Amino acid sequence: MYPRTTDMALMAERCRPRTLDVYRYWDAKRGGRRMPARRDIDPIEMKPWLSNMQLVDVHHNPRRLIYRLVGELDVNFRGYNPTGRSVEECGIGQSLADTLTNYDIVITEKRPLYDWADYVSALGYLRSQEGLLLPLSDDGETVNMVMTYAEVDLK
Repeated sequence: MYPRTTDMALMAERCRPRTLDVYRYWDAKRGGRRMPARRDIDPIEMKPWLSNMQLVDVHHNPRRLIYRLVGELDVNFRGYNPTGRSVEECGIGQSLADTLTNYDIVITEKRPLYDWADYVSALGYLRSQEGLLLPLSDDGETVNMVMTYAEVDLK
């Protein structure tokens, strides 16, 4: 079974402190709304987390997910910068289907999602990763961007 949850209490129990900090920042920016807008997010306030962040534009009818901004951690992990390209083309994770399912849950249910997994590194060491996908909406109803945060052991 793919390890994911939309239960943020469960996420808070098992995630790394920086991941929880990003969630709390997003949650505070909601201001009682279901999700904040991109304009509510201040890159200066997010400076400690930017290298681990992505912004993904969500286009509807047909749905397309396009990387708008990709942090240094993700670029280094991939070995290239996917900015301007689609998640369908450049998505990473245990499988593209799992990655797209994560985005689908966030977009259709309009709520955050947390996932995690362990993997064996190129050097043969057991490593772990965790990801947080957070919906953003300009109109308070339609998710038009997903902000992601990842913690990944690279070695």
